[in-house]
Formats: sequence, C-alpha cells, structure tokens
Amino acid sequence: MLAKAKECWEQEHEEREAEKARYLAERIPTLQTRGLSLSALQDLCRELHAKVEVVDEERYDIEAKCLHNTREIKDLKLKVLDLRGKFKRPPLRRVRVSADAMLRALLGSKHKVSMDLRANLKSVKKEDTEKERPVEVGDWRKNVEAMSGMEGRKKMFDAAKSPTTQ
Repeated sequence: MLAKAKECWEQEHEEREAEKARYLAERIPTLQTRGLSLSALQDLCRELHAKVEVVDEERYDIEAKCLHNTREIKDLKLKVLDLRGKFKRPPLRRVRVSADAMLRALLGSKHKVSMDLRANLKSVKKEDTEKERPVEVGDWRKNVEAMSGMEGRKKMFDAAKSPTTQ
C-alpha cells in the first residue's frame, strides 16, 4: 500500500514538473542573444526589465489583496465572536438515565414500554459466602502461650497440613 502511494506521489510530482515546463515554454520564448549588436542587447534588456516591473506590480497588487482579505476575515471572525456573546460552554456532567427514561426519550411519551434490566440478573446469596469461612474468635493471649516453644511450631505445622488433606 505504501509502495503504491509512493508511486502515485512520484507520478504526480513528474506531472507537475512537466506541466510547469510546458507552461514556461508557452509563456517565455527562448532568447536569441547570439549575433546581436550591443544596442540590440540593450533594447532586449530594457524590454525584459519592463516585463519584470509589470510582473512585480502584479505580484504586489496580489499580495495587497491577500493582506486586505486576511484582515477582513479576521475582523469578521471577531464580529462573529462578539455576536455570539461571552458565553462559555459549561463542562458536561455525566447524567444517569434509567432504561425506561431513555426509551421514553427515544420513542416519545406515547409508547408505554418498560424494561426491567435487573430482573435478568443472577442473584447472589450472601449467606453462602459467610458460611464458607468460619472465623474463630478467641483469647489471643492463650493462643500465644500455646504456640510458644517447639510444641507450638509443631502444632502450626500440623495445622497447616490438616486442611489440605480434607
């Protein structure tokens, strides 16, 4: 795809160059300076200088028109801003709309359509999750005394082993 685009770009570039050469060949005749006398060369130079002056005047006029148009566009943009007033758009906020309200807005108030989206949701029982984890609440001091020493470490090792075998 990139190769095709590159080929198209090169082809357009070559076409532009050919068009430029053709335009210059039409507008600018080739100069024959061989065999001309000094006075003929001076006349030719005066003629070329006169043409250059005409082109420079045209270029200056076009630049002046462009500047005038640019200023006019800028002034019109300022007028448009003034006519709009000094209104700042407020930052948009997220609005919560229920499905019923959205359908009412889309279909109009004539249609009585209600969708209960929560009816299709799966219900989760909280009791099941609480039963899975039995929490032992006891006196922490007794637990620290029982776990101290080598016997406590053996109890911890046995306790860690026993849940996996069940």
